[in-house]
Amino acid sequence: RRSRGEDAPWARVHRATFVTPRSPDGSLQGCIGEMEARRPLVESVRDNAVAAALRDPRFAPVGPDEVRGLSVGISVLTPTRRIAHPSEVTVGRHGILVTQGRHRGVFLPEVATEQGWDRETYLSAVCRKAGLPLDAWRHPSTELAVFETVKV
Repeated sequence: RRSRGEDAPWARVHRATFVTPRSPDGSLQGCIGEMEARRPLVESVRDNAVAAALRDPRFAPVGPDEVRGLSVGISVLTPTRRIAHPSEVTVGRHGILVTQGRHRGVFLPEVATEQGWDRETYLSAVCRKAGLPLDAWRHPSTELAVFETVKV
C-alpha cells in the first residue's frame, strides 16, 4: 500500500541514500546505502532500510522484537566529486570514497567526527575498510572522492 507522501514530487527525485538503524543505546545495527542516484528517493530509502536492518553482513538481522526501539538515520547524498589532493577533505563535512582497482571503501561524514579522527586518520581508516594499506590514500593510483549528506 502506498502512502500519499510517496507520490510527492520530492519523493520521486532520484537520490542516493544510506540508512542507519541504531538500537536504543545508540549502537549501530547496520548501515547500507548506495553512492549513485539510480532511483527515486522513496525507493532508495525503503530498500536501504530493509537491507540495513536485515542484510548488513556485519550485524545480526534486526528481530521483530527490536524494531520498536530502533532509531533510523537517513543520509541523502550529494553526487561524489573527485578530488585532486587529500587536503581537500574537510573532516565533519565530507564523506569519502576511496577506490583503487577492485577495492572500494566509503565513510559517511559523521564517522570521522564520531570517532574523533583527524584527516589523515580518516583517510587511513577508509583505506583499511577498502582492504588497502593504510597509506594507500597517498598513492597516485588511488582515487579519492568526496560527498556531503543531508540527514533526515
